Parts: sequence; structure tokens; C-alpha cells
Amino acid sequence: MAVAVTPSTHMATINPSLSSSNKVFMSTVASFSAETKETSWTRLRSSSHMTSRQPFLQSLTSVPVKCKRVLTRAMSAPNENKPLPGLPVDLRGKRAFIAGVADDNGYGWAIAKSLAAAGAEIVVGTWVPALNIFESSLRRGKFDESRVLPDGSLMEITKVYPMDAVFDSPEDVPEDVKTNKRYSGASKWTVQELVESVKQDFGSIDILVHSLANGPEVTKPLLETSRYGYLAAISASSYSFISLLKHFVPIMNPGGSSISLTYIASERIIPGYGGGMSSAKAALESDTQVLAFEAGRKHKIRVNTISAGPLRSRAAKAIGFIDMMIDYSLANAPLQKELSAEEVGNTAAFLASPLASAITGAVVYVDNGLNAMGVGVDSPIFANLDIPKDN
Repeated sequence: MAVAVTPSTHMATINPSLSSSNKVFMSTVASFSAETKETSWTRLRSSSHMTSRQPFLQSLTSVPVKCKRVLTRAMSAPNENKPLPGLPVDLRGKRAFIAGVADDNGYGWAIAKSLAAAGAEIVVGTWVPALNIFESSLRRGKFDESRVLPDGSLMEITKVYPMDAVFDSPEDVPEDVKTNKRYSGASKWTVQELVESVKQDFGSIDILVHSLANGPEVTKPLLETSRYGYLAAISASSYSFISLLKHFVPIMNPGGSSISLTYIASERIIPGYGGGMSSAKAALESDTQVLAFEAGRKHKIRVNTISAGPLRSRAAKAIGFIDMMIDYSLANAPLQKELSAEEVGNTAAFLASPLASAITGAVVYVDNGLNAMGVGVDSPIFANLDIPKDN
């Protein structure tokens, strides 16, 4: 993303009398000209995040301040190699494959948007039974509002592939799945076939995102979980990452990045998050470290995982107590605000970018700091302590 301005005198440095809002994530370039009408102070202050009017006027007393309309738009092809100002997350020329996108309100979608906003080409894999609904929603414009990027353009998904990461090759697919009507009409959806298709269509990728998990017995306590349910959770939620990386890494460009999503239940007790899912997330985090070593040494690929806080996604609602977890986080996390999917997406974009070129094998917490807490401060035990709270 970049800010395009009409030719004129460009301000490329920050004046000491200006302060940057903590909501601004990359620097912009402002253009000032004497040819246009003077912009009102209120509008100028809002767009430039100025702390006071007087210091600004004192710094520009020699000429009246004039401002042309600044147009924000996505980078076009001619600007492909032009460096962006400041220290941006620049993924132009990179291709990302996001496994596990089936709607527009989960972390996978948010990661895709952030990668697209940084300039990456987006390719996704969607679970076969959800493929028709997802593609139909895209065609009908149901996701258009959710596709809007910070520059006003719409996120483009170059291609959607059918995928079921539980099966590595066609030989692994049991007959009852092959004949299941939810899989009818779809082909080449095992991991091996998927990667072969991506290679044939694009040749290579730079970024691999694993955003999928499934535990058929997630609502059962671990003591009541069957062997089938436990192994199914491990297979879909952790080994699927190994399989995807194993098959994709030969077509990943050196310096590429692989990212998965985990949850604090891997290391803390979260009652209700059962069925072997806590074990699956623990395995995923352990595998992240081993894969970081192996993929790093052999292929120069970085491997990290994001431990994301609770989100009101459709998948999370299947657990049955996501609202309680969000309320608990609001009451006890150091940052008392509801986590947004965009915050996780932006972290993924950073981890995929050259700015994180020395980060691998890491569990990155994006949970408003909840992972750092040793107690729940909303407990009546702490009622007499002077603990700051947002009202």
C-alpha cells in the first residue's frame, strides 16, 4: 500500500511539533501546494494527527498552508520496485497460500486481508464441503464489505482450491469419503494433489498459512475423549501443518515464511476446550520449533505460530463458550479491549515480511497480554485491591 499524491513539494520528514497517533501503522507523504484553496484547520488536524495548532503554525509561518487532496490507492505494476517510505510491511511480488479459509469472519480471512493490504497475491484452500458456499458467496458479492482493504480497494483472491488436509494422497481417502455427496464434483483436494495444482498454476509460493483445526469431540473432557476423537484432533489440527509444509516447501522460495495458529490451551488449563484439542495445540507449538530448524536449515524457510486470543468466529462458536472466554479476557487481560481479527492478521503480515527475517521457531502471543497473567483479577479475592479497570 502507498499514498499517491499530485506533484508538488513533498514532506518526507516528521516535524518535531507533530506527533504520530498510535493508530497509524505506516508513514505517509503529504503534498502542499499554493494552487489550491486553504484547508480548514479542523480537517488538517484530523488527517495529520497534530497535537496542537500553535506549534504547527509557528513552524510554517513563511507561507500559508495549502493542501491538495491526497488519494490513497493500491500500488500499481509500474511501482512494483519503487521502495515505500518509512519502514513498511512490503509484500509486493510475494504469493501467499492460506489453508483453511471458508468464510469472512475468521482469522484465516483476516490474515489474507492483511497480506493483501501489504501487496501479496492471495491464493486460498477451502475445505471441500464448504467450497461451494464459499465460492458462491464470493461471486454474489456477499463478502464485498469484508474484502475492503485500508486503501479502499477490494481484496482479490486469485484462486480458490478445494482442500482436505486430513488426507495426504488419494490412496489415503477411505471409500465412504470418496462417495460422500459433500465431496461429489470436487477433485484433486488431497494435500499432495493440491500442491501439484498450485505448482502447475503458479510455480511457487512465498508464504504458507495454516488456519485450520478440527476436534470432533472438542466439547468432551479429556478423560471422556475417545481414541478416535483424540487422534482426529491431532490429525486435523497439528499433523495437517506438517503435511502442508512438507509438500509445499519444495516450491517455496528461499526466505519464505510459514505461519500457523495456536491457542493458550496448549500450555494452560482451559476447561471446556477438550477432545484432545489442547494436546493438538501443544503438538503444533512443539512441531513449530522442530520444523523451524529443519525447514530453516534445508530450505531457508521461517516457521512461526501465532497464539491468538478468543474471537467470535463461526468456528469458535462450535466450542459453545466463546462469549465467556471473551468476557474473561476483557476482565483480566492487561489491555482491556476485545481482540480483533485484524490484529492477528497484521501480526501475520509482519511475520511473513522481511522485517521478521530473524524470527523463527517462535510462539507469538496476540491476546492483549492475557498469556502473561497468573491470576484472574476479576476474582472477588482481589476486590479490595486498587486494580485499574476500564469502565
